[in-house]
Amino acid sequence: MKKRQFLKRIGQAAILSPFLPMGLQAQSTYLEEPYPKDDDTEFWKRIRKDYALKPDYINLENGYYNFAPQPTLNKFIEHVKMVNYEASYYMRTVQWDNKNKVAARLATMVGVRPEELIITRNTTESLDMVIGGFPWKEGDEAIFAEQDYGSMQDHFNQIAKRYGVVNKIISVPNHPANDKEIVKLYEDQITEKTKLIMVCQMINITGQILPIKKICDMAHKHGVEVMVDGAHCIGHFDVNITDLHCDYYGSSLHKWLSTPLGAGLLYVAKEKIPKIWPLLADYIKDEDKIQRLNHTGTHPVHTDLAINDAIDYLEMIGIQRKEERMRYIQRYWSNELRDVENIVINTPVEEHRSCGIANVGVTHIKPGDLAKTLLDEFKIFTVAIDYANVHGCRITPNVYTTTEELDYFIRAMKTLASRG
Repeated sequence: MKKRQFLKRIGQAAILSPFLPMGLQAQSTYLEEPYPKDDDTEFWKRIRKDYALKPDYINLENGYYNFAPQPTLNKFIEHVKMVNYEASYYMRTVQWDNKNKVAARLATMVGVRPEELIITRNTTESLDMVIGGFPWKEGDEAIFAEQDYGSMQDHFNQIAKRYGVVNKIISVPNHPANDKEIVKLYEDQITEKTKLIMVCQMINITGQILPIKKICDMAHKHGVEVMVDGAHCIGHFDVNITDLHCDYYGSSLHKWLSTPLGAGLLYVAKEKIPKIWPLLADYIKDEDKIQRLNHTGTHPVHTDLAINDAIDYLEMIGIQRKEERMRYIQRYWSNELRDVENIVINTPVEEHRSCGIANVGVTHIKPGDLAKTLLDEFKIFTVAIDYANVHGCRITPNVYTTTEELDYFIRAMKTLASRG
């Protein structure tokens, strides 16, 4: 780099640094305070106090693991102590009753019957259980998108090698013209041999929300089942799985429901349960019971209990209020950058096609370099995405994120975009 360019960049960074949000400071001991429900601004300020934020950076990468707020974390620690105290007694007496109660409440929250839902460890486990347990035959076909999560694509590839399944891969445009365009992409690949479609409700690398109900209704007309990846949806915005008309649905609860790490869910429509082979054999032999798919051996049961506390916290906020907040903070920064020279937003502009997640790139900076510069120079933590027609950084703020932090991010992006 030439000396003149170096000095210019130092100057730009110096201009931005005084505006680094004052929120980047370590929090002291957590104190419970009431939540001012009627004042929206004060409410979200109070919510921020529930999160112990690391002062080294602004965290705009909540999508991978959306860490638990302090009230949930405190309850989780109590569960850890209780299970450790009761030990084998707990595991041999009420372990499964408690898990079933939590699963039943979770089922109610997402609009399905308790007998159709189990608690898993994450979306990958949930959906791979369906992919691996599906009754495949040689020559069967599956359809998914190159924008889908890699772990599930890997499992489909394994199934192809093991059973001779043919995988058909589409590409979802970042800016579709309408729902019909998306539905047609999947429908055009269907043949009489197609058995299963995997589709994201929210594409993890861009935040685009797909028209799941329309895709499911189309697929069912052709006799094809649909498995939905809802990793980023539960706890992010209002989801009623039954209304989606899908056959299978998986999600990670340690993302937007903010449970401790290692919690997910799997929904299987009642009539589909008998056809799925368990990943691990279970003592439950009744093929109509979804619990036969839920054998994981001895596992951290205190995480299961904390799901209940995470739901309590979400209900305190209100899912509609959270959805509105998430949609607002995403558009707060993305709308400001959409028309800036050298900046590309890889997420649809229509309100119903996204919520809290979006993806942004700079035309002359590789995504990996962009993420590194944002962290090294501006103390903003993101994640680079550079595949499947998406080239930029995924930006995932959370309910605790302030507009001051987003203003700083906007200035940082404009600064980087202006550099030759």
